[in-house]
Amino acid sequence: MATSRRDKADSYTQRAHKEGYPARSVYKLEEIQQSCRIMKPGDKVLDVGAAPGSWTLYVHRQILKGKGDIVSVDLNPLNLNPVPPTVTMFVGDAFSKEIRAKLTERGPYDAIISDAAPMTTGNRSVDTSRSEYLAEQVVMLADEQLKPHGNLVIKIFQGGGQEAILKDLRTKYAKAKTLKPKACRSDSFETYLIGLDKNQ
Repeated sequence: MATSRRDKADSYTQRAHKEGYPARSVYKLEEIQQSCRIMKPGDKVLDVGAAPGSWTLYVHRQILKGKGDIVSVDLNPLNLNPVPPTVTMFVGDAFSKEIRAKLTERGPYDAIISDAAPMTTGNRSVDTSRSEYLAEQVVMLADEQLKPHGNLVIKIFQGGGQEAILKDLRTKYAKAKTLKPKACRSDSFETYLIGLDKNQ
């Protein structure tokens, strides 16, 4: 059976393993942070779709450094051992009434970050539609949970209605844009929507 390039550890995957991160996606957030200054020490951060935990671990190590809190939520538990002391983990659907109530208790948040992606089918139109739905749910969650002047990062598959969502973000944030980090695989159709400085 032929192996795809995704079966081979590229430089980002090798670096993630060496630096103790569960996945290469950490370097996407690193580039977004360096470009947009999404978070700062002392912030309260919500990580939606957090498993296996690379974004949460990066925020803990590189941003907060013991000053601030991270609330991480995913259908699966974080693959972090131990879970850092700044992290509160919820396992479940971030958009369910039960989990949203728990998020509200811990919020509001200075930044909401989401690398969430749907289970892919290989059907581009189905996958982009599911990604668009997820992104819209995160936007609504941010409407509810993000502080004024807070920042938002959402993954979306290109072709999945990102222009309409970006237009919506521009009514809610001082600045909104798309960014595709260099760490995204060349054959990937994912990109990120950034909302900076949420309106009052």
